[in-house]
Amino acid sequence: MHRMSLRAAMVAAFASALITAAPKTEIGSINGAAFRIDVPENWNGSLVIYCHGYAAEPVRYDAKPIAPFLAVFTDEGYAVAQSGYAAGGWAVEQAVVDTESLRRYFLDKYGKPRRTIITGHSMGGFLTMMLMERYPTTYDAALPLCGPLAAPEWFMSRGAFDSYVLFNYYFPGILPEPTKIPKEFVNNVNNKALIARIEQALDSAPEKAASLRHFRDGNLKSNKDLAGTTAFLVYLIKELNERAGGNPFDNRNTIYNGTLDDPKTNAEIKRYAADPKAQAYLQTYYTPTGRIVNPMLAIHTSYDPLVPVWIPNSYQTTTENAGDNDLFVQQYVNHDGHCAILPNEIRRGFSELLDWKEHGVRPPGGEVPER
Repeated sequence: MHRMSLRAAMVAAFASALITAAPKTEIGSINGAAFRIDVPENWNGSLVIYCHGYAAEPVRYDAKPIAPFLAVFTDEGYAVAQSGYAAGGWAVEQAVVDTESLRRYFLDKYGKPRRTIITGHSMGGFLTMMLMERYPTTYDAALPLCGPLAAPEWFMSRGAFDSYVLFNYYFPGILPEPTKIPKEFVNNVNNKALIARIEQALDSAPEKAASLRHFRDGNLKSNKDLAGTTAFLVYLIKELNERAGGNPFDNRNTIYNGTLDDPKTNAEIKRYAADPKAQAYLQTYYTPTGRIVNPMLAIHTSYDPLVPVWIPNSYQTTTENAGDNDLFVQQYVNHDGHCAILPNEIRRGFSELLDWKEHGVRPPGGEVPER
């Protein structure tokens, strides 16, 4: 027993020395995935794993000061580790492996954290949920931000794919068929020329534009929002087709409603069959189970043109079906835009999440009042 106690003390002392000697910012790569680790001078021995959102290319890091929304965590004494993933796009398959590899690297170099929290924006919010479900005892709590907390097969099919097909029905010739998007469509959400063409078409046909805005979200506020979202969907669907090895979406059994003429639209709109292997890929990466064992506090904006609120709202039902709804809370901030959550709002949510985990004080759902 004495030898074991001595050995444990030596391991703890070694880990402490590593922490003291560790650079404040470490940048490196693990199996082709770039990473960044920030350890504050007042490190409290705990870790926040951050998952970034959808990016056309793998994210790289430099030694610039940590972003304000991540400084929320380092200011509280938490180390922050973030992976750039080995692939761009809907890189859920790679991101899960790369994030877990980074977490294990952190443990080996800096010692086991007292507490590990996971968070992320957009696709990173989706990954936050996924990792909480897949590694239920690894993360002590989760803070998904503006994440699509639902099965991609559902929200991408009924949201992204169907609205793309309906746009092509109303405005043929502007966008390619969703199963035949050419390689020259570069995966760049800032393609201003394409967005301008889409917005011009929408402005030229107000009734069709209004129908599409209602179909996409129920309350998209402008043709500009719809144009930007639609342009992104072209690149998203192209990348998913390439990643999954075929078209993962099927609308043969879809009944379109809320169009200008539902019977005519359903009779004439183009139908597509999904490739079974591609569909299975999207189901694997990833279909939520709602099974969580630690607290999860999600924050969304009240208006998000890219990830409409009906998507994260569904996770409440998913956790209810799993019998774990007492561990999930959904809040929103009254801002317009995708991921328009301010650092002070993240700070407040993080504080409430920690209070929930450490003291059992479950935060309220719904609107988050400004402080």
